[in-house]
Amino acid sequence: MKSKNPHKRKLKRPGAPPGTLEFTGERKLENPVLLRIRFNPQELEAKKDPTGDDVFATSPDVVTWFDLMGLHDVKLIEQFGQQFNIHPLVLEDILHTQQRPKFEEYGNDAFVVVQSLTYDNATHDLNAEQIAIYFGENFLITFQENEDDTFKAVRERLEMSSGRIRSRKSDYLTYALIDNVVDNYFEVLDRFEERMEELEAEITDKPSRTTKENIHHLKFQMLAMRKSVMPLRDAVNKFSRCESNAVDETTGIYLRDLYDHVLRIADLIETYRDMLNGLVELYHSELSLRMNNVMQVLTVITTIFVPLTFLVGVYGMNFDNMPETHWEYGYFYLWGLMIVIGIALFFYFKRKKWM
Repeated sequence: MKSKNPHKRKLKRPGAPPGTLEFTGERKLENPVLLRIRFNPQELEAKKDPTGDDVFATSPDVVTWFDLMGLHDVKLIEQFGQQFNIHPLVLEDILHTQQRPKFEEYGNDAFVVVQSLTYDNATHDLNAEQIAIYFGENFLITFQENEDDTFKAVRERLEMSSGRIRSRKSDYLTYALIDNVVDNYFEVLDRFEERMEELEAEITDKPSRTTKENIHHLKFQMLAMRKSVMPLRDAVNKFSRCESNAVDETTGIYLRDLYDHVLRIADLIETYRDMLNGLVELYHSELSLRMNNVMQVLTVITTIFVPLTFLVGVYGMNFDNMPETHWEYGYFYLWGLMIVIGIALFFYFKRKKWM
């Protein structure tokens, strides 16, 4: 099975000046989709692909969440940059879909990059999607590559008027979105664990060259996940220590809990990597054991036939003065002797448990 690299994408054009807006990802939608959600404790308004002069309008009385799916429209990204005074380097990072997870402050605003991961049960590939989040005191913008249900659980929580998320600002919504992505990491790790159990059973049952390839494929996918999770530790830690006006102090306790979750995932990844190395060793040990068993059987067979071959060789010589060749029943005596020797050696090896 050929390993798939979930992070292999088109690179930025060499020599381009900083802030150059160029989409380097894979176009996954025909047209971008914009979902705008405005909410406060009393009301919630959601519109798909809103039109009019108030598309980018915000208000201090509500939190406005712009969820943009599809990043190939560079002009639309530029519009967001102009409307919300987003630094060109941030826009460049949004379009360059090969970023490491990170957190950066820009005055009263902040920028977060995370990797959303899903596990394909059919191909056993890890699929990665970059999600960029830019937020201020009363607005939040998410930039996704796909039109999917990554944040379905968060939208359902928003629809509950009694939920905590409706009474908080954009910083808490940002925490909820990242927490949703991190929760999916646990599901991915569960799939990894199930796959490792399948491979372990395959090794002990009937290992083959395909088994070895599948183990290395899984190791490659685990390495890709590690590259997405390890930088996220620093990003969440910086987020929890952010002093921007856009981040409320009361959100810090939730961010610290999120940081603990990321640490747990990082520990699990290291544990599973060790388990995969153990599977490789188990594979080689199982092959060696099977080879030893084959060699043991062949050795026993060879040992039984050595004395028989000796007897046949002796009486196959063409000397005239060999008394046994003139016995009336010499042929049957020789067969009887060879059968007795063979049976005796067979039971001797069985008693020694060599076969």
